[in-house]
Amino acid sequence: MVARSNPFFSTTQTFFAPSVGDKVDSAIAQGKAYGHEAQAKADQLLNKGDNLMHKAGVKVADAKGAASTAVGASPTGVDLYARFALAGALGCAITHGALTPVDVVKTRIQLEPEVYNRGMVTAFRQVIAAEGAGALLTGLGPTIVGYSIQGAFKFGGYEFWKKQAINTFGLEKARENRTAIYLGASAIAEFFADIALCPLEATRIRLVSQPTFANGLVGGFGRILREEGPAAFYAGFGPILFKQVPYTMAKFAVFEVASEQILSSMGRTKESLSGGAATGVNLGAGLIAGMAAAVISQPADTLLSKINKTKGAPGQSTTSRLVTMAGQLGAKGLFTGMSARLVMIGTLTAGQFMIYGDIKKALNATGGVEISK
Repeated sequence: MVARSNPFFSTTQTFFAPSVGDKVDSAIAQGKAYGHEAQAKADQLLNKGDNLMHKAGVKVADAKGAASTAVGASPTGVDLYARFALAGALGCAITHGALTPVDVVKTRIQLEPEVYNRGMVTAFRQVIAAEGAGALLTGLGPTIVGYSIQGAFKFGGYEFWKKQAINTFGLEKARENRTAIYLGASAIAEFFADIALCPLEATRIRLVSQPTFANGLVGGFGRILREEGPAAFYAGFGPILFKQVPYTMAKFAVFEVASEQILSSMGRTKESLSGGAATGVNLGAGLIAGMAAAVISQPADTLLSKINKTKGAPGQSTTSRLVTMAGQLGAKGLFTGMSARLVMIGTLTAGQFMIYGDIKKALNATGGVEISK
């Protein structure tokens, strides 16, 4: 009898063996399919990420470029001249305020030469001994307020009128006649600056010359207005023009010429200077300009101090008062206090041009037209 294979094992063999193999193959196939699908999705995600990063990069680059352009763009028009004015206001307020003690002593020497007649250092000691150290700051309020307003008009106006002259005559002709333009632009700017300065300067001088007159800017200004009327503030307008216009003309013209000569000796241009070198040039040229301006404006400065010390006689004109005072003082008297004023104006002018130059640079106010050779 032929033995038959056990149907159970046979069935089990034919059932289990192919079934396991199929399942394994199916699992492998599915795994590969899932792998391909995952790879495809990963590729898609990577592509999207690259696109997003690229777009973001472009946007960031555009934003950086726009910011750079905005920061680097030079101001023009009213914006530019407002920055010039701000730089001038700060330069004048800081320097005049810091030198208030010197100005107090200088004014005392001019007004009372019979008392303060032993030099500037001794005059400092006399003021401190008689009235205390605080007396050296008399008039600080009107000094800061008045000269910040004047500085805005003076420096901002100078740049404005210089540019108008260049527009009128053309750059080449303006360059050929640059000294005349410096003088003309500074004279016009100073005229308008003095209209703003005169009331505050009158108050300052009254406070310095009469320490008990009032306790500060508001009190002094109010008392003059109340007792003498608005015209009293402009009693010294003639002398202040006579003083400030020549002073400012010399100040700017000499500064420009001195700067040009210093740069020429260095073999450099303004644009090529480092920040420190530019400050040094401004200081040096400003000191030279201040010395020249102090000498030129000294007689008018003395007359201004005198005319604001007291009220004029009824019916007496400002011109007649000035002529009378000049005759009484003589040439020597008109230059009283010259040493103190040389120190004050030389230091003050050098400081003004240094601060003005540095603040202009900080404010990106570099759009003025240079006509120096």
